[in-house]
Amino acid sequence: MSAPAVATAAEGATRIILVHGPGHGGWCWYRVATLLRAAGHRVDAPDLAASGADARRLRDAPTFEDYTRPLLDALRGLTDGYLPGQRRGRRVRHRPPAGLRQPALPRHREAYPDGLDGQRHGCGARPLPASVFLGPEFLRRKLYQLSPPEDYTLSQSLARVSSYYVADLRGQPPFSEARYGAARKVYVVCEQDQALVEPYQRAMVTACPVAEVREIAGADHMAMFSAPAELAGHIADVASTYA
Repeated sequence: MSAPAVATAAEGATRIILVHGPGHGGWCWYRVATLLRAAGHRVDAPDLAASGADARRLRDAPTFEDYTRPLLDALRGLTDGYLPGQRRGRRVRHRPPAGLRQPALPRHREAYPDGLDGQRHGCGARPLPASVFLGPEFLRRKLYQLSPPEDYTLSQSLARVSSYYVADLRGQPPFSEARYGAARKVYVVCEQDQALVEPYQRAMVTACPVAEVREIAGADHMAMFSAPAELAGHIADVASTYA
């Protein structure tokens, strides 16, 4: 479907929480958040632990639960809302609050292509998770190739060391219908994504079905920069359609 315009929020509209991916922070949603707020939507874009402006370091977030704690705290007490997410949105393993209808627009990336700077392990009582830093060439060629140059420059100032928490997630129980399956999900395919190419995105959707698949033809991996109006339009429309 073509990208809808950003619909004006209805009175009492649900809250939208924008979730960033590893290495980034809530800052990466500034264009989309501005468009949604201008249309009257209630929007939050929290920094996850050791991300964005969060003061913690990676050693302070050794598990995926530690990393996502700011999001889980934001969800506590929430009775109605939508979570457009980047990269790991579907991996929050806690039961969605009652009334939480759409915890994704999930765009996940599990590839480790060239340009991804080194991983390392910590030691001690609370070992560091395997860490990753998204290097400048990887960002420029694989994630931001269609994004405005000023947003790439911004990433060079704000990107931080993070983790995919692979070992921790492997030790967790599998997804269940009672938890992960309790919320409807929509996937937005970014057709020009060079980090997670389109066939792989569609293979993920086949393996883990969602309520609806949408596309943005001109979006790279960072759709919030390369196609902010289109992405904001989809988010607002999903919030309305699945209300």
